[in-house]
Amino acid sequence: MRKSAITGAVGATLIAAAVSLTGCSSDADQPAAATSSAAMMSPQSMMSSPEMMSPQAQMSRTGQFGGLNGKAVSGMAMVSDDEIVLSGFSSDEGPDLHVYLTNGTDQTAVGAGKEIGTVAYDKDSQTFMLEGVDASSYTTVVINCDKAKAVFGAAPLMS
Repeated sequence: MRKSAITGAVGATLIAAAVSLTGCSSDADQPAAATSSAAMMSPQSMMSSPEMMSPQAQMSRTGQFGGLNGKAVSGMAMVSDDEIVLSGFSSDEGPDLHVYLTNGTDQTAVGAGKEIGTVAYDKDSQTFMLEGVDASSYTTVVINCDKAKAVFGAAPLMS
């Protein structure tokens, strides 16, 4: 009889604990938990969340380089509102290589495009700042040898 009284008391305690814990996860408590989680986020982590960034800041387009005119160019280009980042980049050597934003891959498109900077043919990772350039109005990143007036390669941009 003593065992059943102890077992009954333990069972009643477990049931009471389960009911109490179930109350902790009610829907009424969730907004407070969500609010406190947001309050505990650092300003840096909040800025990096997609909900907190402007639509333009989230826009970036990428393209895979391919060689043109018998030249070898490879790697990736990523274009955002304020920079072009080349990664895994390599190109045949040229005396005067520049990176351009263009709307095509011939010399006419290069002439109508925007010269961004001098590019190193053998540097894997390169970043170019876009100051005063509306990158959204261009469709292609081009590597051009200005001295020879020859397009070495291009990366068509996709969203």
